[in-house]
Amino acid sequence: MTDPARLRRHAERVRELVASVVRTQIKDPRLGMITITDARITADLREATVYYTVLGDAAAEAGTAAALESAKGMLRSTVGKALGLRHSPTLTFILDKVQDQAKHIDELLAAARSADAEVQRRAAGAKYAGDPQPYRIDEGADEDEDEDALASRDHG
Repeated sequence: MTDPARLRRHAERVRELVASVVRTQIKDPRLGMITITDARITADLREATVYYTVLGDAAAEAGTAAALESAKGMLRSTVGKALGLRHSPTLTFILDKVQDQAKHIDELLAAARSADAEVQRRAAGAKYAGDPQPYRIDEGADEDEDEDALASRDHG
């Protein structure tokens, strides 16, 4: 079983190496404004998944994915040499959709806030449908019950 701290160190190193190579050595014109956000490596150190984001539209995402796929061999050899492992991990690149999901959640929260504000606005002038006190209260009955309770307590 592999040490989790060792796995984290290797994953962080893979992320740093891929980011460095993408920034300095890959000259593919299809490569867009890319940010390597995360890397994860399996317990046997054979497979690494690299997450990235791309600034731009779907065409920029597709071009960047193609550029990373074509540079995968060079990236794998660089990572393998730098990590000093017996086997270089295979690299899988996955487009990270965290920013899109965060934007969607922010939109949902804004819609919920506006709906809550509308409910509060409507509730501000609302009145109850019936009487303010819907239960019948006998004024004299409460005093008699209090006197009976005191008397039973004193004699008990």
